Order: sequence, then structure tokens, then C-alpha cells
Amino acid sequence: MTRPSGGSAPGPRVPAPLMVACLVVLLEAAALLGMAVAFGVDVVRGRAIDVGSTVAMAVFFAGVALLLGGAARALWRGRRWGRGPVLTWQLLQALSALALAPATPAALVVAMVAAAAVVIAGVLWPSSREHADQRGTPSALA
Repeated sequence: MTRPSGGSAPGPRVPAPLMVACLVVLLEAAALLGMAVAFGVDVVRGRAIDVGSTVAMAVFFAGVALLLGGAARALWRGRRWGRGPVLTWQLLQALSALALAPATPAALVVAMVAAAAVVIAGVLWPSSREHADQRGTPSALA
């Protein structure tokens, strides 16, 4: 698909439910990246009890944050490959929050489950599914 040389042609409009879902996913990714940075700071300052585990958690959180950011971008741009990582993360997040509910503040559990529900609904909304099925290429780079 080529664009006219007179400027960039705007793509199809992103449906509102998908916009909200992508925003929530980006907020989750930012929180994960913040945790990765906090773990890194603990290692550098010598406050980490187990340095290896702390570094591993920092790398894991940073990787998941980057994956979620890329998946949200893909959905925004009409690529369906982003659905899998986003939906998988939401299910893991909601189930983890519910499993840890006895030891976690209730407001945090409710917020995590609500965020997961909003994202799942937004990504699976009919207009969102239609938008994400527009482009045939599965490439994360295009």
C-alpha cells in the first residue's frame, strides 16, 4: 500500500474501546518498567538481598513492558498479533491479583482485575477486532 507523495494519509480511525485498552496497557507497561528500574536501583545501591534474582526480575519486567508496549502499538496500527500478548498478560494479571488477594490491599486487587477486564473487553470488542484484522502482514516491524 503506497501513500500519496503530498503527505501521509491518515489510517483508519482506531475504535474508542481499543484506544482505552491500549492506554491501559501502556500504563501497565510503564508500571512494569518502573518496577524494573526500582529493582535495578536496589542492586546498584546494594540493597538487594539476592542480586541474581533481583536482576532477573528487573530483566523480566523490562521485557514484559517492552512486549506489551509493542503489542499495544501493533493493535493501534491494525495488526492482530498484538492480541495474544495483551490478552495473556491480562489473564495472568487478574489471576495473580485474585490469588494474592489475602495478602494484598483490596483496592489494588480491584484495580488490577478491573484493568484486566477493561483491556480484555476493549481488545475483543467487535469494532476493535475488525480494526486489528485490517492489515495482512504479521510483522511487528511494519
